[in-house]
Amino acid sequence: MKFKLIYPKWKKLEGQTEFNLPPHGPVVMAASLPDYVDVVFVDENLQTLDFDDGADFVGISMMLTVQVRRGWEIADEYRRRGVKVIFGGIATMLHAEETLTHADSVFLGESEGRMEEVFADFRDGALKQVYNYLSARPPVDLVGPARRSILERDLYYHKGIRMVDLFHASRGCRFNCYPCAVAYLGGREFRPRPMDRVAEELATIDNNRLFIVDNSLAQDTAWEMELFREMIPFKKKWCSHTIEDKPEVLDLAAQAGAWYVYQAVFDTSDYIRQRIKRYHDHGIAVEGTILLGLDDHTEDSIRRLIDFLLEIELDLAEFTVLTPFPHTKAFDDLRKQKRILSYDWDRYNAGEVVFQPRHMAPERLQELFSFAWEEFYRDEPQQYKMYKLIRRVVEREKADNTYVPRRRDLAAKTFGRTAR
Repeated sequence: MKFKLIYPKWKKLEGQTEFNLPPHGPVVMAASLPDYVDVVFVDENLQTLDFDDGADFVGISMMLTVQVRRGWEIADEYRRRGVKVIFGGIATMLHAEETLTHADSVFLGESEGRMEEVFADFRDGALKQVYNYLSARPPVDLVGPARRSILERDLYYHKGIRMVDLFHASRGCRFNCYPCAVAYLGGREFRPRPMDRVAEELATIDNNRLFIVDNSLAQDTAWEMELFREMIPFKKKWCSHTIEDKPEVLDLAAQAGAWYVYQAVFDTSDYIRQRIKRYHDHGIAVEGTILLGLDDHTEDSIRRLIDFLLEIELDLAEFTVLTPFPHTKAFDDLRKQKRILSYDWDRYNAGEVVFQPRHMAPERLQELFSFAWEEFYRDEPQQYKMYKLIRRVVEREKADNTYVPRRRDLAAKTFGRTAR
């Protein structure tokens, strides 16, 4: 059976630097497919989609809300040609009802241990409209190595430099942050993978650079330290979301190859200042993630925050606008308050203001968003700051004999990433 798995393209924000990371959801899902399924993967951001491909069954994996309209278009065309289509992925779960009007089936939840049922139903002509496993999550020890072999690896380079591979050591999140949908998608229970499964997957990844995509590594101190000890022998260099702010944890993280972290910077407190300093003291760079448009934000407070970011010497900063994605508290609150101005999902890219801010006009918040990017990178452009991060990791790789030289034959290619 030929199963075509598609990752829809989306329109990047104006001014973004283009480079793409290999998507994680499709390779995790592909690992759970029955053995008799011949899967062909297409990342439409980098590859041309051919509708005359003889696919028996089509899957569309959508991670981002900005992918949904394109995903629907693709599905409509395949179904017009008589090919059945199933949707899955984060954005499918957030937009399930709308997506179902463009689909033969939608899959909600985690795929491990579930795909035999789906494909048996397809072969029997009894495909269900909805496979809902959001509240019936599989045992986390079923999660094996992702099937990265479906990727065309040469596409995931930027100017000859291989992009990071994505990897996860846990699922779920005990936190429930205001703009985040993880509590709905993966549940509030922290579900770490067994360390032998973590090691098994790390051993299959031939890339020295990783992005650990766990929602937060700062959920259980003992587990976090065990994870870092497990990683040390692999000599990977990695970035991640927040690491716990304890000296013994940060020390182990550095030994395990921590390259840089994404750290939310939500105020101008000494706590944030000292936290960034402690990362730097352990040789870990910091990319600040800064959300603009919260209800306590005024024009003055946003300007002060930008000044503060420059003072604390962040290595990079990524600014986003509060975006009320479905199944978040932000969406529920702003909808009840009648402050959502647009339900055009193409605009839900974290760079366009689609709601009424409390203390300013939407247009003013949009201007401040642009000002934040311009002001932070005014003296040292983002490309140069990124170069310094790459140079740092190259020096570490050379020190432990894991450095892989640039691909000169691919050095002219430039692909997409959310940056400005």
